[in-house]
Amino acid sequence: MARMTLAVHPQLYSIHSFSPQSTIDPQVFNQPMFFIGKTKDELSIVVPAELALDSLEEESDWRCFEVVGPLGFSMTGILASVSAALANAKISIFAISTFDTDYVLVKKDTLERAIQALKKTNYQIIHYPAE
Repeated sequence: MARMTLAVHPQLYSIHSFSPQSTIDPQVFNQPMFFIGKTKDELSIVVPAELALDSLEEESDWRCFEVVGPLGFSMTGILASVSAALANAKISIFAISTFDTDYVLVKKDTLERAIQALKKTNYQIIHYPAE
């Protein structure tokens, strides 16, 4: 696999869990970046940490790596490779995919270890500036 670049987002994110019947707070849609996933069992929302939501559960203090793309659908193993490098370093992840790329969230206190683990497996790491 060619050397991939991962960009570290400067902000903190929170992951929220809701019942699947919950109404989504309209403020979510005004965020610069958010992710929503819904199944028959749950509604999950990832938003910048400064947005407080009244959720059933909240996991705070996540940092985000973005696989610099866009990635074509013919490209294989990207998320598997990133997650394997982090799993080998015993770092838990929360993964999200979009049409164009993948995002991997790690807890804030594991960010530096994650960067080192990814660099050891030949990933280039850049940092997006704060907005």
